[in-house]
Amino acid sequence: MAATRIAQAHGYGGLNLRALAEHVGIKAASLYYHFPSKADLAAAVARRYWEDSAATLEALAVEAGNPETCLHRYPQTFRQSLENGNRICLCSFMSAEYDNLPATVQKEVQGFVNVNVAWLSKVLQAAGMTSEQAEQRALAIFAAVSGAQLMARGQADITMFDTLIENYRKAGLFSV
Repeated sequence: MAATRIAQAHGYGGLNLRALAEHVGIKAASLYYHFPSKADLAAAVARRYWEDSAATLEALAVEAGNPETCLHRYPQTFRQSLENGNRICLCSFMSAEYDNLPATVQKEVQGFVNVNVAWLSKVLQAAGMTSEQAEQRALAIFAAVSGAQLMARGQADITMFDTLIENYRKAGLFSV
């Protein structure tokens, strides 16, 4: 959890195994035993992040009960990071550093995108869109929501996120 918070606030470049060990109160050697390199740690953190996101989205689908409610609630999954110390999605942050990431970390960052787009596509297909229409709309929704989060963080203004999401709603992005 501490590594996730660090990566959400500072990205891959901000991860430091020694500093993390000190932060959580363990010896660096203990951390290096489980994660021999920064890349190993970052890949594990990103993998857990997208796995947790997948579970959150599936729970949202069950709780919401219908595609329209799923789409309405989806942006909240990104808003939560902003509510937590003006952080952004860990994988969005790492995407900005993508070219400088080790291949193992790139793979896990892409996993987050894939999980979100696949879930959105499934929801949109359940609402009656064809597979091709659903995938195109899913990509647009994902890009819009993650972009709104990035803009809000850059302004340290969560209301910007809310305003952008509301504008996307008015423009019909979340309509089925």
